[in-house]
Amino acid sequence: MIGDHPPRSLRRGQVDPGGGRRRARGHVHALAVVDGPDQYLSTAAAFVEEGLRAGDMVVLSCEAETAERLCLEFGPRDTLVSEPRISLRGARAPDALGLTRRLLERATASGSGRLRILGTPVFGADQVGWREGHRYESAVNALLIDAPLSALCVYDARLMAPAVVASAWETHPRVFTGDGMADSPQYLPPSRYLAELPVPREPLEDGAPVYVADAVPTLADLRHQLGAVLARWVPDPDHREDLHLAVSEIAANAFRHGTRPVSARVWAQHDRIVCTISDRGPGVADVVAGFQPAHGNDLSRGGMGLWLARKLWDSVDLLRRPDGFTVRMSSPRY
Repeated sequence: MIGDHPPRSLRRGQVDPGGGRRRARGHVHALAVVDGPDQYLSTAAAFVEEGLRAGDMVVLSCEAETAERLCLEFGPRDTLVSEPRISLRGARAPDALGLTRRLLERATASGSGRLRILGTPVFGADQVGWREGHRYESAVNALLIDAPLSALCVYDARLMAPAVVASAWETHPRVFTGDGMADSPQYLPPSRYLAELPVPREPLEDGAPVYVADAVPTLADLRHQLGAVLARWVPDPDHREDLHLAVSEIAANAFRHGTRPVSARVWAQHDRIVCTISDRGPGVADVVAGFQPAHGNDLSRGGMGLWLARKLWDSVDLLRRPDGFTVRMSSPRY
């Protein structure tokens, strides 16, 4: 927890939540847990000021009101920008990661060379949303490990659920406390954290599915049948098209890379829809699969199935079971 007066010492240059007085080289991903708006703003201002003084490109990925106050305090600058989507505001994890990479390119092109992000991650109202936020916070430690980036994620203990705050200690390698920067004693690398993250059963799965297909003979058959199910249960045509594109790619992965038979289930009720695609193979071993295309920016090489699923469905779970591998996708119907 941040002490009463660390920002004043920060402004004297004694402590830098971006990584210390020495210029950091790789990815610095730090956590600050605050207790209310005053500590939030003072901590944020200190972090931003240190970055501007160092010549970093500073990105504000927080509430609009906070971003406006910080922009007013420091004045208009080319190196101070607002991009709320990096903190999952109106964007899913693959898009947030893509935006971060583009901002890194912009920082390099502008001559600053280093990107600094003030973030306040947005978590959903339930454990499904929390799980996706936890995954994103953990995955960036592997995916951006060599990036010239300092990120400070500020968690307000008064506004966030205790379970969400507790998880932050495990997903951030560094912690900013009243005594300065330190290694998080509870940090877990993505290879462990993501592998051990509990994945509970979706509540809809306790009811009868609206669609069941076992040992589907061809990919074309499965794509067609899933399209018909989604047409019946997802009223918005654009949303329906997105969901169908993603499940079609996951089905293609099962046929091309998995072990047959391939099966599928769909549950739909009230305002939510859940779809699972299963095969008898071992599945994907990479714990950060799908946060970016498998072959980088060259989309012509494929490898987009899980990436599209994470982009187009709210939640994607990779379930390894004794009888095979399942990709479970869930999202609102509207």
